[in-house]
Amino acid sequence: MKQFLALIALSLAVALPVKAQDKGYWRASSQTASSITGDIFITDAKLTMNFLAWPLVPVRALKPVEISAVFDADSNVAQAGNLYHISVAADQRLLHKNTLCGKEQTQWMATWIDGRNLHVAFFSGATPPVFTFDAIRNSTDLCGTFLYTR
Repeated sequence: MKQFLALIALSLAVALPVKAQDKGYWRASSQTASSITGDIFITDAKLTMNFLAWPLVPVRALKPVEISAVFDADSNVAQAGNLYHISVAADQRLLHKNTLCGKEQTQWMATWIDGRNLHVAFFSGATPPVFTFDAIRNSTDLCGTFLYTR
């Protein structure tokens, strides 16, 4: 009986989705991240970039197929990611006087953990982004993707 219960517990542990842990300090590791945001720090309630902080509101978890659409990841390998609402003014200057979304207000942030890497995509637009291959490919709201590491 103990073996049976242990087998069930192990099966449930393997079957449960792994929650993406995007919280914490991340070092900029792509050229885009290094030249625009620098290192970032994510908490449950805020995003900090270039010593400036913005409120961060969790919206929902992203599915592997959605992660695949925005981050060009294998949907069979991609774990869950997250979508957040954020409000970074269009004229907010970061590193080297760069902005996140050009002349548009940044309103959405999508994250995905890949090993020790954090992939982040920022979006403008009043409505949440649609995470399909066609929608992302034709989107004018995708501001850019950034890569960070631990």
